[in-house]
Amino acid sequence: MEAEIAAKGLELRFTQFLILKRLGKLGPMSATELARAVELDGGAMTRQLDQLEQRGYLRRCPHEQDRRALRIELTPAGDALWRQLTDCNDRVLKAAQHSLNATERKQLHDYLERVLHTLRHKD
Repeated sequence: MEAEIAAKGLELRFTQFLILKRLGKLGPMSATELARAVELDGGAMTRQLDQLEQRGYLRRCPHEQDRRALRIELTPAGDALWRQLTDCNDRVLKAAQHSLNATERKQLHDYLERVLHTLRHKD
């Protein structure tokens, strides 16, 4: 994915791509929810959000029900970038799974989902 991003001439790290991807797919969320979704600690997430906000790809907005909280959302520029990178993401995933048939791809997806669930809920 990093090669695809670099080929487009974008100065975007893979972690920043993941942040845009999560917001693009799931919509606005809190910084804590987003950090959990991309598996970053709070300090690292703040740095990434600061950089993406400075580039105009996302914004921090007041939460509708909790005035103390903020929601992170894509700007129109961030949404456009995510849409541009969606094709790259799909190409990378397709290439990575090229040697697998449909059944194997489904099994791999199921296995990875189970592993991820176990890691996230290891308590």
